[in-house]
Amino acid sequence: MNKNISIIGSGFSALSAACYLAKDGNTVTVFEKNSTIGGRARQLKKDGFTFDIGPTWYWMPDVFERFFNDFNKKPSDYYELLKLSPAYQVYFGINEFTTIADNLEAIIETFEKEEKGSGNELRKFMNEAQSNYKIAIEELVYRPGESIFELITLDTAKKAHLFFSNISKDIRKRFKNPKLVKILEFPVLFLGAKPSDTPSFYNFMNFADFGLGTWHPKNGMYSVILAMEKLALELGVKIHTNSNIESIITENGVATGIICNENIIKSDIVLSGADYHHTETLLHEKDRQYSEKYWERKTFAPSSLLFYVGFDKKLINVEHHSLFFDTSFDNHAKEIYDNPQWPKEPLFYASFPSKTDRNAAPEGKEAGIFLIPLAPGIEDTTEIREKYFNIIIDRFEKLTTQNVKNSIIFKESFCVNDFIKDYNSYKGNAYGMANTLLQTAFLRPKLKSKKVEKLYFTGQLTVPGPGVPPSLISGKLVAELIKKYE
Repeated sequence: MNKNISIIGSGFSALSAACYLAKDGNTVTVFEKNSTIGGRARQLKKDGFTFDIGPTWYWMPDVFERFFNDFNKKPSDYYELLKLSPAYQVYFGINEFTTIADNLEAIIETFEKEEKGSGNELRKFMNEAQSNYKIAIEELVYRPGESIFELITLDTAKKAHLFFSNISKDIRKRFKNPKLVKILEFPVLFLGAKPSDTPSFYNFMNFADFGLGTWHPKNGMYSVILAMEKLALELGVKIHTNSNIESIITENGVATGIICNENIIKSDIVLSGADYHHTETLLHEKDRQYSEKYWERKTFAPSSLLFYVGFDKKLINVEHHSLFFDTSFDNHAKEIYDNPQWPKEPLFYASFPSKTDRNAAPEGKEAGIFLIPLAPGIEDTTEIREKYFNIIIDRFEKLTTQNVKNSIIFKESFCVNDFIKDYNSYKGNAYGMANTLLQTAFLRPKLKSKKVEKLYFTGQLTVPGPGVPPSLISGKLVAELIKKYE
């Protein structure tokens, strides 16, 4: 092809696209506004502690393998992958928790102990989830979302009814125990919507969870970003940090370059892996595909309040990934989606990478990441952040029966305002646009601009959707479209 391509942003989708486009013979340059690459998947280092600022879950390892295989590489050529055992732990009350093992048979036994007959029901449910996963990977998610006909195959036709029911309803038909229901609804949160708004077909996320397992790249998720950077550089990609894009230059409806740090950079093709809404604000209004009303009508995945905490001792009664579901799942979901506000009794998640990875914290100490899902666009102040840290840390102490407040060396926070400032994120969302029925595949914002020639998009607001594996896929899909049309 040998086109001069400028890519805005350096997250998973942008780096993925950069690798594929360079492999196709293009001259590719990546421009990142921040001082380090990775987009939302950056890293915080402080006092010998290392934290992933963004994603901490490594699911769907087959997607990562497929990405590297496309370049005759393997993940193990770049980073060491550890399977977590147990995968994670879910807390429902003081000393009341369910441990999710690293294999399906053990998980089936756990379910059976909680609810008689649920083990066999889980096996049937997982067979269906595996079937859906196979269809999703082989026939759906690697499609560019140009037409409804991409979704119509013999296999999807047989499963059409699953797009018109929802995960919440299906799980509750099979399982009555509220703990098991919460555990099975949890993976859907990665898709950014309430289980009651997520089509049943997406139960393939349960196979990604129980069937494929939960993994940890040594030194954290940032290891994957560094791997992709190394691969990109090997392929001849140039990467510039501290490079803010002020506008996209168009002439007669064609993208001809970008303005970066007040410099004009001529380009044959412009590809944005930055926030889709923000990218369109870099264009003249006549060149934008989607109005402000369009974005306001869409269902966005949550934002998050995150804390990165250094503890001066090892913590007990927690696993690498720990979920705290001791309050109402439904109430918290309503406070995100139906009546946006700060949650009265928030669910929260905690990750302790130093339980697995000695490089995450100095010896004898613990690195903790705490996350509360939030409605995007809500008020974000220092006082509110502090209030919610105290709420969750008090509950954390009670639920895990240990004192930790006096062991905090430091804490850093990240919330709505930071998502906007660092990533130009629409309303400070953390995960992009939710995968609801009316925001699936061809109904999502397009990879190829309908208004401006030579302008393309990639990432979690377009196809196939939110999450790290879909972002890797998004980069591949847009590179294939560029190859097809240019």
